[in-house]
Amino acid sequence: METGSVKNTDLTTGPIGRRLILFFLPILAGTWFQQLYNAVDAIIVGRFVGHEALAAVGGSVATILNLFIGFFVALSTGAAVVISHLCGSKGGENDLPRATGTAMTFSLIVGVFFSVVCFLLAPTLLTLMKTPADTLADAALYLRICFAAMAVVLLLNTESAILRAAGDSTRPFVFMLISCLLNIGLDYLFVVRYGLGVAGVAYATVISQAVNFILLTVTLLTVRAPYALKLRNLRIDRGVFKRMMRIGLPSGLEASMYNVSNIIMQTDVNTLGTVVVASWSLSGKLDGFYWATAQAANAAVVTFVGQNYGAKRLDRIHESVRVGLKLFMGVTIAMSAAIILVAPAALKLFTEEPSVQSTTYTIILYFVPFYFVWTSIEVLSGTLRGCGDTKPVLITGVGICAFRVLWVLTAFALRPTLFCISISYVLSWSLTLAAMIVYYRKGGWERY
Repeated sequence: METGSVKNTDLTTGPIGRRLILFFLPILAGTWFQQLYNAVDAIIVGRFVGHEALAAVGGSVATILNLFIGFFVALSTGAAVVISHLCGSKGGENDLPRATGTAMTFSLIVGVFFSVVCFLLAPTLLTLMKTPADTLADAALYLRICFAAMAVVLLLNTESAILRAAGDSTRPFVFMLISCLLNIGLDYLFVVRYGLGVAGVAYATVISQAVNFILLTVTLLTVRAPYALKLRNLRIDRGVFKRMMRIGLPSGLEASMYNVSNIIMQTDVNTLGTVVVASWSLSGKLDGFYWATAQAANAAVVTFVGQNYGAKRLDRIHESVRVGLKLFMGVTIAMSAAIILVAPAALKLFTEEPSVQSTTYTIILYFVPFYFVWTSIEVLSGTLRGCGDTKPVLITGVGICAFRVLWVLTAFALRPTLFCISISYVLSWSLTLAAMIVYYRKGGWERY
């Protein structure tokens, strides 16, 4: 399919490794630049406002935002899988206009609802999470500004998912790059030049996201392709919506369970003091580059498998798992080593507090060496989702969410230390991977 001057990638033919890499790289670059401006946020806040403000924009705030945004992003997986199936199957292009219209309409409705409800609930949620008193006011302000733009965030994520599902991972990257550069510039302007503090960081984020949304919307409105957005198609088609929800709703519930478990964990982290809260947040700014890579790998696998499943190419799906594991495992090992080596020097850019620097590096050493386990989970779960299988939600629900909740109620209650809460993540990943391997090898997902 032609989309203006950009040709979408047909992932059902050609060398699997080459197709997967070329599709993956723009997604990776986009998520890395997004992580870069998150890191710049942290550097500017940590250096020019203070570690209390750093704890405010991270910690509880980041966890709450991940809960709501993560739910909808996972929910939009249903739209991405359906659209990728339609792109890969013969005759599926006729249903693409209705699929795009349904996905966008649903995103708009839910986005507006979330914006209003979450804006009102922000202070209550922070209080329930035992957010340290010295960060509560800034955290509530930052969270409310971000929640006010929730509809924009959900819509731009849906638009990016539609383009990637059709094989176009380049333009979402370009628009993300523009957004990131704008965010960095606005951070400096609002925080350093005008002294707006935490509010300035939030305004910079919201404005850059709005620009990204506008660019994506214009693209979908003007693109010459079956999945183009037409105003007459802005309605919910029941048949398409049911297909999207069959895949997306379990994914959304899985993301919610995962993030709820993180909220519970963050609540316990908050009891360990402001230094630990700031360090917990700061560690995510460094190893966040790995998490961005893992998410990009999952997105690439979902689309690749989705198109090939629509084309009934199970042989290419099986081979993509083998190729994907080798490829993404190599990237993970290299990144893990780089994070551990670079972290001591990089932490000095974020904060001058020695206690925050040392505690952050300790957290990194607890997590980073074991990221290869999570990479394997991303490849396998992406394969299952690409085929429309929703069983991973049960595996993740038990292996990660239930295990962590049980851990904080027992082990952490008996020994409330940073190491105790950190090791629960590694243990939960290992349990989940073991279950995922068993399920994948049984092969029931091939019949979806």
